Amino acid sequence: IMDSVVRHAEKGGYVFGICNGFQILTEAGLLPGVLLKNLNQKYNCKNVFLKPQTQDSILTADLDLSKAYKIPIAHGDGRFYADADTLKQLNDNEQVIFRYCDENGQITWESNPNGAEENIAGVCNITRNVFGMMPHPERATDPLCGNTDGKRIFESILSKVILSV
Repeated sequence: IMDSVVRHAEKGGYVFGICNGFQILTEAGLLPGVLLKNLNQKYNCKNVFLKPQTQDSILTADLDLSKAYKIPIAHGDGRFYADADTLKQLNDNEQVIFRYCDENGQITWESNPNGAEENIAGVCNITRNVFGMMPHPERATDPLCGNTDGKRIFESILSKVILSV
């Protein structure tokens, strides 16, 4: 199936990988970097905070760049890693879409749940049609779950995709 996913992305179609989906997109070469074992070598399952880094993506276009969004994580292999040149390219091209932060939006080592390089929680490709993130926004969309911050990400996607169709 990945051949079809790659062809879809190469034609400009949107692809969004969450958690293991993010890992698959890096392994397929659709996104830069790799996901490694968490530094603590343990499975982490908890709410964390994310700060959007750009509004130049359909995931973050409608998000407040100064706000910290509470989103759950659930992974053992979620530590984003890339070499120095790739990190520079990601930062220079605003391809980092989310970083782990504290509840006040401060990006600190203590707020990094897995040891990800530069607190990176999500990235996109250079053409901004392939996206990956380790946290699970789909698990934060219903008031019954006690958190709806993830819903804002999906609302942003819908507002941009529907307008572009």
